[in-house]
Amino acid sequence: MFSFASVARWTVPVLLLLTWLGIGGTLGPYAGKLGEVATNDQAAFLPQNAESTQVIEAGKDFRRQETLPAIVVWTASSDARITTGQRQAATAALASLDGTPGTAGKASPALPSADGRALQGVVPLRPDLGEQLPDALERIRTAAETVPGTTARIAGPAASQADLSDAFAGIDGLLLVVALVTVLVILLLVYRSLLLPFVVILGAVFALGLACAVVYALADRDVVRVDGQVQGILSILVIGAATDYALLLTARFREELTRHADRFTAMRAALRRSSGPITASAATVALGLLALLLSDLTNNRALGPVGAIGIVCAVLSTLTFLPAVLVLLGRSAYWPAKPKPADGHGVWGRVAALVDRAPRKVWAVTLAALLACAAFAPTLDSRGVPLDEIFVNDAPSVAAQATLAEHFPGGSGNPAVVLTDADRLPQVRQAAEGTEGVSSAAPLTASGRPGGGAPLVVDGRARIDVTLAAPADSDAAKDTVARLREAVHAVPGADALVGGYTAQQYDTQQTSERDRMLIVPVVLAIILVILIGLLRSLVMPVLLIATVALNFLATLGVSALVFQGVFGFSGTDASVPLYGFVFLVALGVDYNIFLMSRVREESLAHGTRQGVLRGLTATGGVITSAGVVLAATFAALGVVPLAFMVQIAFIVAFGVLLDTLVVRSLLVPALVVDIGRKAWWPGRLSRAEAGEDTGAAAPGRGA
Repeated sequence: MFSFASVARWTVPVLLLLTWLGIGGTLGPYAGKLGEVATNDQAAFLPQNAESTQVIEAGKDFRRQETLPAIVVWTASSDARITTGQRQAATAALASLDGTPGTAGKASPALPSADGRALQGVVPLRPDLGEQLPDALERIRTAAETVPGTTARIAGPAASQADLSDAFAGIDGLLLVVALVTVLVILLLVYRSLLLPFVVILGAVFALGLACAVVYALADRDVVRVDGQVQGILSILVIGAATDYALLLTARFREELTRHADRFTAMRAALRRSSGPITASAATVALGLLALLLSDLTNNRALGPVGAIGIVCAVLSTLTFLPAVLVLLGRSAYWPAKPKPADGHGVWGRVAALVDRAPRKVWAVTLAALLACAAFAPTLDSRGVPLDEIFVNDAPSVAAQATLAEHFPGGSGNPAVVLTDADRLPQVRQAAEGTEGVSSAAPLTASGRPGGGAPLVVDGRARIDVTLAAPADSDAAKDTVARLREAVHAVPGADALVGGYTAQQYDTQQTSERDRMLIVPVVLAIILVILIGLLRSLVMPVLLIATVALNFLATLGVSALVFQGVFGFSGTDASVPLYGFVFLVALGVDYNIFLMSRVREESLAHGTRQGVLRGLTATGGVITSAGVVLAATFAALGVVPLAFMVQIAFIVAFGVLLDTLVVRSLLVPALVVDIGRKAWWPGRLSRAEAGEDTGAAAPGRGA
C-alpha cells in the first residue's frame, strides 16, 4: 500500500522524464535545422573596428564594393598559346552572364596573361546568395566551358565560399552520428552494461536538441551569428560535456547504491556529492566561453554564448533527466553488471600506491616531460593558412587559384581596395604603385572597372584597386598590405583606408593576437575564482591552473610537431590557439575539479595524503573514461574536411588525454601529496588535522 509520500517521490521523476520526452520530441529536430540560420559568409565575421571593415562601410556607394567576385581562368589545351578567337569567345561567354540570376553588375572582358597561355575574367556576384551560390557558379562554369580548346576553372572568393559551404554541408547529421556512435561504443566498454549507455546518450541528445532550439531562435532573430564551425563545435561540446557529467553522476550513484538499499536515498546522496563539482565544472567552461564576448571577431563572440548555452543545457539534462531515469531504473540500470564498492586493488590502486611511494620523483619526471613538450610551443605558426591548406581534401577553388597564380600576378581579380579623398587620388595612387609587392594600381572608373576612364567620385571619395604580386591569401600579400597602409596613410590629407580580401585576413590575424592577450588572463581569472570558491583554498587553485596551463603549452608543442611533420600544415588559423586554450584549460580544470572535490571530501576524514590517494582511487576510472569520451567526441570534428576543424580536433583530443592520463593522474596527486596540508592554505581541514601524515596505508595496500 502506497503512502502519499511514496506516491509523491515517484511522481517527481516520472514528471521529469515526461518533460524531457516532450522536449526531445518537440525540439529534437532543431539539431538538424541549425544550418538554416547559419552563414559561411566570412565577410560577416570581420573585426568590427578594423580598417578593412571601415572600407566596407565607407565604400558601399561604389558599385563593385558589395560584390563577391568569381574569377574565371582559361588555359589552352596542350599548353598552347591562347588564340584571338578563344579570347573573343571567352569575352562573349562572360558577356552572356550579364543580368543572369545572382550577378551584381557586368562581367569584365577576358584578359590574356603575359605569357599568352591563359585568360581571366571576373564575374561580380551578389554577396548574399547563400544557398543559391552553387547555382550561380554552375551557370558561370557552363558558359565558360563553351570556349573551344580550353579548360575553364573558377577561382576567387565566390569559389572559395562555395567550397567552404560544401565542406560544412550535412555537418550536423554527420558529426552527430560519428560522435554518438563513438560515445556509445566507449560507454558499452566502460560500463559493461546494456541499458545505461543508451540512457546517457539519450540525455545528451535531449540536451543537444534543447540547445539547438535555443540557438536557432536567437540566430533567427539576429541575436547571435552561427557559422559551420560554431555549429559543429556546439554539437561536439554538448555531447561531450553531457556525457562527462553523466559519467560522474552515474558513477557516484552506483557507489551510493552499495551503501544504501533505497534508490531514492542513494540518488539524494549522489546528487548532494556530485552536483557541486558538476556545476562548478560547467561554470568554468560556460564562463570561459563567455569570455570570448570580449573578442573583436564576430565568430569568436558567437561561439561564446552559443557554447555557454550548450553547456547549460548539458548540465540541466544531467541533473534532471538523468537522476529521474536512474531512480526509476534503480540497480537494473547497470544490468548485467552489479554495483559494488571499489576495493582499491585495481589499476588506480596501483597508481595511487606509486604516487604514495615516490611523490617527488613522480611529479619531477612528469613535469620534465611536459616542459620538454612545451618547449616546442613557440614553433607553432598561427599567422593563418594559405588557401591551398584550408581544405584537407582537394577543392576546385584551390586548383583554380593555383592555375591563376601560375599565369597572372598572385592578387589578380582579388585586389586590395584603397579609399581616399578624391583630390589626393594621384598622390595616393603613386604611393601605392611605389609600394614593394604591388603589381599595379588603378582608380575605379564610372564604368565600374579600374582604369580606362575618369575616376568614379562618390561624396568626395575615390577608390583605387591595387593588384598585389603575391597570392591574395599568402603571408607575402599580408606583408604587402601592411606596407601599403603605411605608404598611403603617409599621404597628407588623403584620409586613406586599405581594405579588400587580403586586408581582411591581415586584420583578422592581428585581432586574433590581441584577443589572446586579453581573453587568456580573463579566462584564467574566472577559473581561479571558481576554484577558490569550490576548494576554499588559494594554493590549490593556483596549482591546478598552473598544471592545466602547462598541459596546454605541452599540447601546442606536440601539435606543432605533428601538424608540420605528419599532417603537412605550414601553420594554423589565427584563432586556433585561442579556441584550444579556452577548451583545454576550461575542460582540463573540469577533471581536476572532479578529482580535487573528492580529495577534499576524503581529506576531511583522513588527512591530505590519504585524501589524495583515496580520491585518486575512487575517481580514476570514471574521470579517465570521461576524458576518453570527450577526446573521442572532439576527434569527430576531424571528419569535416577543413584544416581548422582538424587542428582543433587534434589539439583538444590530445590535450584532454594528456591532461587525463598524466596531469590529473600523476602530476597533480604527486604535487599535493608532497606539499601536504599546506596545499589547502589558508583553509583548514579541521577534522583531519590530528590524523594528517600518520603513515596510514594507501588504498591498494590495506586501506
